[in-house]
Amino acid sequence: PLSRAAIAVGADGLMIEVHNDPENALSDGAQSLKPEKFGQLMEEINRIVTIH
Repeated sequence: PLSRAAIAVGADGLMIEVHNDPENALSDGAQSLKPEKFGQLMEEINRIVTIH
């Protein structure tokens, strides 16, 4: 939700961690998205960007 809100209010970019197996990542696994979730998020963000 925060990444979408940031884009909606004009953020120029985001830092998003993506990992195929976040449960076994050496660092930052708890905040990483799996690639399929990242794809979904990017589709949502692209819709927001198109509106603005």
